[in-house]
Amino acid sequence: MSITEQTEKKMKQAVEHLQQELRGLRTNRASASMLDQVVAEVYGAPTPLRSLANIATPESRQILVTPFDPSTTSAIAKGIEKANLNLQPIVDGHAIRINIPPMNEETRKEIVKQAKDKSEKTKVVIRNVRKEGNDQARKAKADSLLTEDQLKKAEKTIQEQTDRFCKEVDDILALKEKEIMTV
Repeated sequence: MSITEQTEKKMKQAVEHLQQELRGLRTNRASASMLDQVVAEVYGAPTPLRSLANIATPESRQILVTPFDPSTTSAIAKGIEKANLNLQPIVDGHAIRINIPPMNEETRKEIVKQAKDKSEKTKVVIRNVRKEGNDQARKAKADSLLTEDQLKKAEKTIQEQTDRFCKEVDDILALKEKEIMTV
């Protein structure tokens, strides 16, 4: 795999990670991915919620968590409370209902701020990957594995990749920002 292909792969992974992180941010609609970070203390070990229960959104403002093992219901509810998502789980028999309250302007702005922070960190990662790629190319040139022309071409390609992925991050952020700010 060439240096530019490795660089592109790493940049793509950074963008995919950002998309995963943004899925967990709250919008005005209920989403099962809001609970992706939740971990419950079950069977003596912290366990991700996804492996303990089925998560569904029966209504646009409600999440329904149905544990696979009914005895874990209260532990799951405690895990949701501890996750600091500002959500109040309601134990309803062997299921947990979470009503998503409508967000006020201040809450939406705070969540957009979090999204911007995450996207900025992703851009930093992309620029670090660019630096790594350029350093690898220069080292290959110093080791006589690349000619001067090949080095220039690799640096140009890496810069184009950086620009493309940074623009993709901006586009993803704009979409998420619009989704969050929609009342």
